[in-house]
Amino acid sequence: MEEVSEEAAVVETTETTENAAPETSEATAQSTSNSSSSNNFDVFQWANNIDEIKNNVSVELFLFNKNYAPYKVRYSEGLTQTVKAMFMLEAVDYVVKEAEKGLECRDYELSDGEDKVIYKIPLERVERAESLIHLIEHEYKDINYFTDNEYEFKRIKGIVARFTYPGDEGPESFYIAKNLAASSALKGKVSWELNGESFEPLTADIAIKMPEGNETAIVNGNIVIFNQGKFEKLFQYDYKSQLISEQKAKELQEAYRLSFPEGLTLNALLEDKKPLVKKLQNVEIGAMKQDELLDYADEMQLELMTDDQGQIIIMDDKDLGMFVNLLNEDYFVSPVNGKRYEIKSKKLLDEPEGEPPRG
Repeated sequence: MEEVSEEAAVVETTETTENAAPETSEATAQSTSNSSSSNNFDVFQWANNIDEIKNNVSVELFLFNKNYAPYKVRYSEGLTQTVKAMFMLEAVDYVVKEAEKGLECRDYELSDGEDKVIYKIPLERVERAESLIHLIEHEYKDINYFTDNEYEFKRIKGIVARFTYPGDEGPESFYIAKNLAASSALKGKVSWELNGESFEPLTADIAIKMPEGNETAIVNGNIVIFNQGKFEKLFQYDYKSQLISEQKAKELQEAYRLSFPEGLTLNALLEDKKPLVKKLQNVEIGAMKQDELLDYADEMQLELMTDDQGQIIIMDDKDLGMFVNLLNEDYFVSPVNGKRYEIKSKKLLDEPEGEPPRG
């Protein structure tokens, strides 16, 4: 499978100071995803605790791209309080103040876009978010700084702030993440500053308008969702599609013997493959036996490989697509010209008049 990998690298802003957490501290890099479970997490207690120690919290910023690869970002010391206000205090103040007005926290699976409700979901259920946090916590040394000269800002998906504070057993961390649209950036070459009564050249290579409003917090192995739509957009997460995808993956692996490269799973391959999952919803999984499926693939001269144990090898999206198409009987040989075709859509025809229904 061809893996998309992007190096992490540098957005340098003018007059920058390093506000990074220590790179070698195992305590600092303790896994957020392995802390308390979602059921035991109390967002209101967390917000109150952070509100009490907010002056002892340090903050570090990361951009991340559409492949969820993070990049470190330096920022001017003069922006420290602004960063804390726009990310941490905005979220904490909302929870603390609205709790007195009846704010509720429910499981994301029960979400229905209600007012005065925030949601939570285990971090491990949102693969992209979990991967992003894992890279920041465990691959910190390999994360480079972002520069628009080397990495295009239009590839950036979002921004995440990591807040670190002293805990009973060492440094603890939480994250606030927000969407960052490409349109929020102004290129210095084509943008002007309005300084008093006059326009002046924009002094930086790029200027960025930071998003306002609460979106997503990641705390103690949980994701706290303030804005459902923005959370789903940020991490491309669709709960209903995810449930269907997981169910179909389970059914396939119960009915067929499949083999995947190390580190790859059927769930991961089906993620975001809505057309493929939709097709599987209309397939009677298990109706075609494994040997029949392999014979069908041979008949169609398709390169569906098996290993020494007879397991069907699924290396990538292409193999998975072929496998599902075979299950759906999407290949046929024309009796007219003898050529092979892939059927893109099927429409069941009515039985010819005068003939009894088959089967």
